[in-house]
Amino acid sequence: GSTTAESGEPKDQVTGILDAVDELLGEPSGDILIFLAGERDIRDTEAALIDHLGARYTPDGRSRTPGAIEVIPLYSRLSAAEQHRVFEAHQVRRIVLATNVAETSLTVPGIRYVIDPGLARISRYSNRTKVQRLPIEPVSRASANQRAGRCGRVADGIAIRLYSQADFEARPEYTEPEILRTSLASVILQMAALGLGAVEDFPFLDAPDSRQVRSGLQLLTEIGAIEPAAAASTRSDDAPERGRRGPRLTEIGRRLARLPIDPRLGRMLLEAGELGCVGEVMVIVAALSIQDVRERPADKQEASDALHRRFADPTSDFLTYLNLWRYLRTQSRELSGSAFRRMCRAEFLHYLRVREWQDVHAQLRQLARPLGLDAAPVELPTTRSIRAATDALEPGSHAAQIANGGVAAAVVALGRSADTPDADAIHRSLLVGLLSNVGNWDERRREYAGARGTRFTIWPGSGLRRKTYDWVMTAELVETSRLFARTVAKVDSRWIEQVADRAGLTRHVFGEPYWSTRQGAAMVHEKVLLYGMTLVADRPATLASVGTDSARQVAREMFIRSGLVEGGWHARHGFVERNRELIEELQDVERRRREHGLLADDAALFDFYDDRIPEEVTSAAAFDTWWKEQRRTTPDLLDFTRELLLPGGGDASGFPDTWVQGDLTLGLDYVFEPGHPEDGVSVQVPVEVLGRLAPEGFDWLVPGMRAELCVATIRALPKRVRRQLVPAPDVGAQVWVQIAQEFPTPPGASCPEVPFEEAFSRVVFRLKGVEITEEDWAEAAERLPDHLAMGFAALDARGRVIGRGRDLVALQQRLSGKTEAAVRSVVRGALAQAMAEAQERQGTQGGKHGRKGRKRKGGSLAAAQPPGGAAGTPGGAGGSGAGAGAGAGLEERRGLTDWPRGVPGLGDPDASTIPASVESAGRAGLVVRGYPALVANGARSADLRILPDAAAQLGAHGAGVTALALARTALPTARVTSRWSAQESLILAASPYRTTEALVEDVQAAAARVVAGRWAALASGCALAEVRRREVFKALVGVMRSELEDEVYRVARYAAAALKAAREVERVVGKHTSLTLLNTLQEVREHAASLVPEGFITATPPEHLAHLERYLRALVMRVEKAASSPSAASQDAALAFQVSQAREVVDKARAKAASLPADPQREALLEEARWMVEELRVSLFAQTLGTSRKVSLQRITKLLSAI
Repeated sequence: GSTTAESGEPKDQVTGILDAVDELLGEPSGDILIFLAGERDIRDTEAALIDHLGARYTPDGRSRTPGAIEVIPLYSRLSAAEQHRVFEAHQVRRIVLATNVAETSLTVPGIRYVIDPGLARISRYSNRTKVQRLPIEPVSRASANQRAGRCGRVADGIAIRLYSQADFEARPEYTEPEILRTSLASVILQMAALGLGAVEDFPFLDAPDSRQVRSGLQLLTEIGAIEPAAAASTRSDDAPERGRRGPRLTEIGRRLARLPIDPRLGRMLLEAGELGCVGEVMVIVAALSIQDVRERPADKQEASDALHRRFADPTSDFLTYLNLWRYLRTQSRELSGSAFRRMCRAEFLHYLRVREWQDVHAQLRQLARPLGLDAAPVELPTTRSIRAATDALEPGSHAAQIANGGVAAAVVALGRSADTPDADAIHRSLLVGLLSNVGNWDERRREYAGARGTRFTIWPGSGLRRKTYDWVMTAELVETSRLFARTVAKVDSRWIEQVADRAGLTRHVFGEPYWSTRQGAAMVHEKVLLYGMTLVADRPATLASVGTDSARQVAREMFIRSGLVEGGWHARHGFVERNRELIEELQDVERRRREHGLLADDAALFDFYDDRIPEEVTSAAAFDTWWKEQRRTTPDLLDFTRELLLPGGGDASGFPDTWVQGDLTLGLDYVFEPGHPEDGVSVQVPVEVLGRLAPEGFDWLVPGMRAELCVATIRALPKRVRRQLVPAPDVGAQVWVQIAQEFPTPPGASCPEVPFEEAFSRVVFRLKGVEITEEDWAEAAERLPDHLAMGFAALDARGRVIGRGRDLVALQQRLSGKTEAAVRSVVRGALAQAMAEAQERQGTQGGKHGRKGRKRKGGSLAAAQPPGGAAGTPGGAGGSGAGAGAGAGLEERRGLTDWPRGVPGLGDPDASTIPASVESAGRAGLVVRGYPALVANGARSADLRILPDAAAQLGAHGAGVTALALARTALPTARVTSRWSAQESLILAASPYRTTEALVEDVQAAAARVVAGRWAALASGCALAEVRRREVFKALVGVMRSELEDEVYRVARYAAAALKAAREVERVVGKHTSLTLLNTLQEVREHAASLVPEGFITATPPEHLAHLERYLRALVMRVEKAASSPSAASQDAALAFQVSQAREVVDKARAKAASLPADPQREALLEEARWMVEELRVSLFAQTLGTSRKVSLQRITKLLSAI
């Protein structure tokens, strides 16, 4: 009978089965059959039952324990021995876990009870993705009844369904016919071969869906079995007419219809005939037609995998079949029938399937012979090669220990040898039938992207599962828990494209045409698609190869225009170089004369080539073929003429190539590009001679531009002057004629000897009686067009432009550092010798003149040169005193704490003066100068270094002198702190400095800076940067020693007052929590921290240190005022905006200054502007505190305008 188990609460399948088993075990003896959907469900249920049964479970069925139960799985992939267990006699009760193979295919003896979850894997073919799916679906009522009937074969039994009666009644009565669930390609092929008309018109008992028909036609079209029009007509509106005809077979289709196998497999054989590998492909096709011969028992998986791995090919499961076939044929040749059967069983190979494989292969050979496919036997290893392979196995290795390892090794080696058909040919043959089953590796998603949007992964049993390849093909795609590819091989995307192109399945997408200089042709980027997969993503292709007339015409035009006219083809033909040289020569005439349109345009050149080059020439390759023959008869056919390029002629004699000044001859560069910074003529100046160049003479420009210069000068003069010189073109021409006569250019020179302004003024006064003043000339210089002022381009040693401009003096200043570095590089070898010679002269003069040295012209006492020396005498600190032979020169000293004695490099060893500069003559009269300076190294020491320029020396030396003076006079920390009051000590102890010693060090450094600055301004009469003699330094030390302590105390007071005010800021900010004040409080907190960070005492200029307290008190007043009312808060925001505007002005000026050469005056302006912003804050937020100076946004802007 049949019963239905209905539960009030849903249970998972395994739990339901366990409950049903418990219920049935209480019934009289009899075996239990449980239907499950697949192998995984069987394994999961088996494990759950073993655990659930506990001691009652017996694995071998021979237990004598009362109530013992044996659990046996049954599914198609089990080995023959495991499947046979279910039919063996047994003494204990059994639970058989089976797929629907036990539903109709075989009868399991002894079954009295059935448990049916109501599910099964149903094979379905997806017409959209072309994938054979195995989804788990509810079984039909007929199948459910068939399962229930399995329990009544021995005696009345019980069937428990794990689903409700309502569910049962809602299911379809019968399972859907297989014709509705499979590919119709074979059916359509045979119907077409028999002339049965269209599939849609055939009177099937269960007519297939039109989508199945279309899918079958698409597959047959893919493999070339039917004409493409047949598939196209299926989607058209003339279905009735097409129905009478049916699809039309191709020659390939007619041959395929004679092979009783899957059309895809048959197509592989036909292709193998073309590529000469029929024997090998036939073996593989036969293997694909049957169930896998390899067995993998659940309890011997590792052993079976190890044996099967002997034949694995790392790139192709198809070649693994071939290796296995060779092995089986070799072993059957060597072994008797029974021994071969035992070998198969021992090596986990299904003997009956092996025989089936051989039978199918033999049948295919017989059927293929009438089609002209003569399958030669697959070559097998010889006894000698087997013996050699066996001897080559390493003793004790895993391969040597496996049974028949030598035979397997010989088989694999034979498959890779050159004596067997090419593996590529085998795979290309297989690919013809598997175009829908290719996939491209997607690294991001770690899976393969297949045809029509499918995504799959490789089956775990494949030899390719551990590696990834760009492209693979698979014999089948099966969907279970996910979409798996079974029997996989690596393929080349080029093979796929070739096969798909031949079948007309690829879609080519072309981008916009572009010119390729390398190819010498118009190109496009080509994208090749197959079933939504990108075979080629971005391949360059010639435009002419697209195949349309319009494409070829555009390709020819682009070749002429881009390749020949515009020079985008690096051709080695003589006419190209001759034409290019002639064009450049005549283009230079245009630039120098500053006239557009003299040269023939591109359209004229295009017409020139278009008239002479044949229509079929669309690329460099085609041109070379044509020109190779053409040039033998007319070698000058494509040569430009001067008349073609410059119909109106042109004279460039007034535009020379060089400019001469003194002994320098410099190149000239002409640019005709109005509005461009380089427009006009520019002198090309090597940077090492930039400093030698004088501005005089360049105002004349070149002779060809002087007439234009005269006219432009008249137009640029003030109105009161130029209105007396009208019309300007006529007067300018007269003036130029007179100037040329009265002020000729001397031979060998580039311009007259007098300035242009002087010559122009004298001629205008004589001709017109008009006097031109200096103010008039200044205004004219501002209004003169840029191209009428000489440009200058500074070039480095490689000829690259490192700076340019029209103001020579400004350019020299801007590139002074690079000029000195370049000069230093040029004269590096001569510098040491020159300094040694100067030292010798210094010694001689010292003996003659004693201490009476000369002062540098214009220098103060402190800046005097070393005793006995002249302005150019080399000298400095730390020299070795070596003679000229040792390359004597200046050396640097580190960590000085006193004025250096006996500066080495000077003739007088007791000398104590640091020279202002040292210099040496280099090539062509170039002079190299170094600038010795004391550079502060911390607060109490300095380094003696040679700096590259005077500006750096000016900025560093004063601070170094101050550091040395402090090193001589610094006070002990205890002495400094002893003068602090208790309140000051408390406040300073909470400063941002990490230690008291660091605080005192900073206080003393700031005080020393104040004392030194005051001494330099009031007592010595010289700047700190000019202190170069020890006597002057000693005077500073004396003043420092007497004034430092009081100044230290004063600085400490300022610092304490600032820190006290900062604490007050923190207190006031902390007591306000209003959200409306959030931005104000944050800004105040950050600003206060910026005023008194660690190191603020020396970071704040001495003149502003005393004002820090006031700046911080202003912040307190700002917060209190803003917190007083909502209107006050709004007003605070408005005032803060003014401050932000001022800060923006300063920030912009600082950013601009950062792009300019270092300038102490500019830095001083920026520093002053920074503190003016602080005064502006006071004036806006705390007017009652007063400011130290008048301040506003306009004043700050005006101060910084110089930058």
